[in-house]
Amino acid sequence: MHFQSSWRSFALCTTSIISIGLLAACGTTKSISYEKELKKVKESAQEYLVKDVEEFNSYRDRPTSDGPFNSTNNVAFLKENVPLFMSSNTDFNRVYNYRWWMMSKHLKQYRDSIDNKDYWVVTEFFGDKPWASFSGAITCPAGHQFYDLRWLRDPKYLKSYADYFMSGSASRLNQRENGNFLTYMSRPESHHFSSWMIDGVHAYLQIHPDKEWTKHILPHMEKHQAVWDSLFTVHNPQSATNGLYKILDLYDGMEFSLSAVLGLIESKGAYDLYTAENWRNYYLGWNTTDAAAKSKYASEYPKAYRKGYPDLYLVRPSVNGYAYGNLKALSTLYALNSFSKEKSDMYKARASAVRDKSLDLLWNEEMQFFNTYTAGDNAFGAKGFEAQVRESVGYTPWYFNMIPKNKSTQYAEAWKLFGSEDGFMNTQGMTTAERQHPYYNEQAYAWNGRGWPFQNSVVYKAYANYLRNYKEDITSEDRNLLYKHTSQLTSLHDPEKPNIGEWYIPSDGKAFGGEQDYFHSTYPDIIIDDLIGFKASQKNEFTLQPLLPVDEWDYFYLGQLRYHDRDIDIIWKKDWNEEKSGDQSMLCVWVDNKLVATSPDLNSKLVVKL
Repeated sequence: MHFQSSWRSFALCTTSIISIGLLAACGTTKSISYEKELKKVKESAQEYLVKDVEEFNSYRDRPTSDGPFNSTNNVAFLKENVPLFMSSNTDFNRVYNYRWWMMSKHLKQYRDSIDNKDYWVVTEFFGDKPWASFSGAITCPAGHQFYDLRWLRDPKYLKSYADYFMSGSASRLNQRENGNFLTYMSRPESHHFSSWMIDGVHAYLQIHPDKEWTKHILPHMEKHQAVWDSLFTVHNPQSATNGLYKILDLYDGMEFSLSAVLGLIESKGAYDLYTAENWRNYYLGWNTTDAAAKSKYASEYPKAYRKGYPDLYLVRPSVNGYAYGNLKALSTLYALNSFSKEKSDMYKARASAVRDKSLDLLWNEEMQFFNTYTAGDNAFGAKGFEAQVRESVGYTPWYFNMIPKNKSTQYAEAWKLFGSEDGFMNTQGMTTAERQHPYYNEQAYAWNGRGWPFQNSVVYKAYANYLRNYKEDITSEDRNLLYKHTSQLTSLHDPEKPNIGEWYIPSDGKAFGGEQDYFHSTYPDIIIDDLIGFKASQKNEFTLQPLLPVDEWDYFYLGQLRYHDRDIDIIWKKDWNEEKSGDQSMLCVWVDNKLVATSPDLNSKLVVKL
């Protein structure tokens, strides 16, 4: 594409904070050929999306769709609903398109026989699993599902999904108890697993503001949080963990973790079974719980085990981060449109209390990391014991920007392990426990080290938040580390024939294991929100601050993005005119097909007011 000489004067008319219409004052927009480039790139991105989806539809070894979108209609659905993405890296392009195709298969229509309403829900596994709600949806990945699906142009799907869990039968109907119910705590389907759905609703409303629906859903979200408060907080005034949130490994989506292992080894009485020498025989994966169930301890203490699974609750950085995110979201949403200052202030104070106590207790100054404790009101086992192991859940506070900015440097040391081979970096992907720990084991179906995309999704956003919101200077090494991790995750999808499963082996695995086309993590949100840095807001504006290293891609396009009822398109290119030499790098932003912001620096921060 050729540019006219007026482009230089046009570019100089822009600033870091730009309102629509301001650039018209430059008097040069009509003579610029960037609109032609936008049209060309958008058409190419649509063509590649269609081509990829048609190929994915041809895969005969994949689960059939859970809902109405399949090979007969998913091309049209995806063309109409997903933000387009294309870059000079074809692997990222393929995996991005694949993930939207995969997600379309998990959108399910559900007629609820309990409240006689129709809902859109989102499944994790295909089919109706016994540990799912009656709709087939499962709360464990719901936070991730909200963050990915909020980018759909049509807001009805996620709005309906939120209604189902917050006000539908799932909020009232207790989780069915069967052979997969490995706990004695009855609770609603909406609370079978930990989640940050309230925060997810807030994230959705930043893309698709809706005052009336917000007013409708807020009281139901309060009730949702009240269940977490009543069932999942420590009730022991004598314990240091009192008032913090607790969860079982399994129901934090983590199967078997090293922090639980250390807590079990520390425990006496019912859990004398577990020792440093033999714990692998009883708590290393699902093939070991049968041995625990047959032990004399399970016979003597039947309430301490459920089919060999120990009833040991943990106070973790994960579930307390989720609670903080949910409480902060309630505060923010009540402040919007002046719904209730009193409630906003109350939830803000509660969020601050969870934050302060978590930072004070869970942070280990010597280890420079957020650790896990056993709950101080456990009926069996150790109470208030700190597990001396660094696990990737220790990064969760940054996912929710939980660290006060005036204390940011106090906790920054934790991120050294993100890029360390002693910590969480491995040749094929991120680990879930520090590699230097003597109990590290990536071969077990557990969170003892094996990689889980669920956790990649948490940690990558946490790291991106750390860079943008806490670091004064983001270095090229910082950007390269985020890119290296996201590239590993992309490669694990096998871009030649993409798939997403439950887990991977960080040292030698070259693909995912377990399920196929499995919706338990994010990817489009990693590209849009974390790497490209499109940051949504409740205000009528957005911020763009890419963390992409300048030398990795020659160009990218993100477009057809529906935001505050506007259409957003973004292009960055190094070489706009192939007939010209030298660096022509320019980042361009369109709103409703009007060029409103530019920057010659890919990594600059643009605030675009609508």
